[in-house]
Amino acid sequence: MRRTEVVQQQYGETDTMPVPESTASTQRYEEARAAAHRAMTSVNVIPDRPLPGDPEEPQSLSYRGFKFGAAFFGWLVSLPMAVLLIGGTGAAILGGSYVLDYTRSDAEAQAGTVALVLTVTLGVLVALAFFTGGYVAGRLARFDGSRQGFGVWMIAFLLSIVAAAGGAYLDNEYDLLGRVDRPDVPLAADTLTSGAMIAGAALVIVTLLAALLGGRSGQRYHEKIDSLLP
Repeated sequence: MRRTEVVQQQYGETDTMPVPESTASTQRYEEARAAAHRAMTSVNVIPDRPLPGDPEEPQSLSYRGFKFGAAFFGWLVSLPMAVLLIGGTGAAILGGSYVLDYTRSDAEAQAGTVALVLTVTLGVLVALAFFTGGYVAGRLARFDGSRQGFGVWMIAFLLSIVAAAGGAYLDNEYDLLGRVDRPDVPLAADTLTSGAMIAGAALVIVTLLAALLGGRSGQRYHEKIDSLLP
């Protein structure tokens, strides 16, 4: 089928000349293809999840940072854990000394060794308690486990300073230490003072490292779960 078009000739005469319909079809096809090309080039691809190396999602960033609640509850857990560990170990030591017939005179004869063993044992037990508290804080907060562990240690450190200051004030007012009936230790006062300072500094460092490690371990639990999610 062909359509006709009236053409005005140069001398005023009219005539009809055939125009193939395929020309109009080709024109419509080219216009449609151009419109489709424009539509395809304007499409923006948005990935469902951020690709490796891309910035983290704002939602996860809002949950990061130090969380006082997680650190506080981690500290609360570390307290009974320290009491249980120290109490259980003390009972085990007393029971072992009774079975082995280890008397007080034997302990006084080896005062330095006994003090060293007790200090190391106490440090290990308190470190385990702080590791537990840091782990709980890291599990609660999910992100930044090391910061939560540091928060557990910082809360305990600040409260220890307050307690020490209060104890010093009460001892100055009422001489509490003078009323305590304590056995004489066959060690010089300078030795006791220097040993106590070294043990205190070591305890501070060990508990800090244990709390940081515990918080990082608590965070690793969530990292393993996130790695299994699609």
